[in-house]
Amino acid sequence: MPTPLDLAQTLIACPSVTPATGSVFDALEGMLTPLGFTVTRTVDGEAPDDADGGGPVENLLAIRAGPEGSRHFAFAGHLDVVPPGEGWHTDAFAPEIRGDLLYGRGAVDMKGSIASMVAAVAAIPADAGTISFLITGDEEGPARHGTVALMQHMAEAGVAPDLILVGEPTSVNRLGDMMKIGRRGSVNIFLGVDGTQGHVAYPHLADNPAPKLVAMLAELDALVLDEGTDWFQHSNLEITEMAIGNPAHNVIPAKAEARISIRFNDLHSGASLSKKVTEIAERHGGWARPIISGEPFLTEPGAFSNMLADAIRAETGIEPELSTSGGTSDARFLKNIAPVIEFGLCNATMHKRDEAVAVADLDTLARIYERVARAALAG
Repeated sequence: MPTPLDLAQTLIACPSVTPATGSVFDALEGMLTPLGFTVTRTVDGEAPDDADGGGPVENLLAIRAGPEGSRHFAFAGHLDVVPPGEGWHTDAFAPEIRGDLLYGRGAVDMKGSIASMVAAVAAIPADAGTISFLITGDEEGPARHGTVALMQHMAEAGVAPDLILVGEPTSVNRLGDMMKIGRRGSVNIFLGVDGTQGHVAYPHLADNPAPKLVAMLAELDALVLDEGTDWFQHSNLEITEMAIGNPAHNVIPAKAEARISIRFNDLHSGASLSKKVTEIAERHGGWARPIISGEPFLTEPGAFSNMLADAIRAETGIEPELSTSGGTSDARFLKNIAPVIEFGLCNATMHKRDEAVAVADLDTLARIYERVARAALAG
């Protein structure tokens, strides 16, 4: 069996900027099939220039069935990556080892984790239980045709894991120091005020939308949504864009627009926050168009988190912190079908140029994944 390093290099060498299709999935299928997995690949969603947008996206469901009635443990993750950007010391898709580190886009987020998952499964006998891989090509993008579509295919096939481990890079300073047992929700809201264009010297003949938008944003920015909860940090609202697009200095604009992003804990829902913001927008003569990306969730500390903590402790000697901090992931969807926890490599270089993973961490992570999978299958 190739090492986690070998497997990671193979995956990194396949360019897979989101939405990913093709060669990177060929590579993963080639790794899993010899291990006894039945692999199903689908392409979901329309082309980016179509009305639906966000596609096409490739998704992969791989299952190695255990004895009838055995428990089912699933590894989940994504093969798509963000664009490399400029300034790399090497080609981002030409994996290179320098010193103790493996460089390449996706090294930690999250082709390295998927490589460790494959290596872990190779060490687990097929009669230990059912293991599956839930892999998407659209976690870094709109995520409309990735894991959501994959879950629909799973439902149609009657695939229902007992527990799901997502390989997101959750570790901070050392491999094993943090797992994610939940995430805050996310909603982006587009805002606008429509006015009447006119000459700045004749304001009585126009209706300037800019002051109304400024007042709207000031009220939104002053909101204190909450002070946090036992497991979640406080919710925060951030203004992320303002635009008038007026090229003339002597014209009152016809419209003014903005966008806000809210990350929120379990005291709120996407719908409740959208309603609150819409009411404020309308009070200032404007409109709001919310797009809810995900709701908050918490996998209560217990048997699953204890299994993972035991595995981490055994391989690293570290006591992991249970956290809900940070952004969001596809766990926000997967939590609807089974308890889900995220755990993976150190995240210091994710989405950065010269993304890199410690080679030793790939081996350690594979052993952690093997331990938790065996424990989960043993019940």
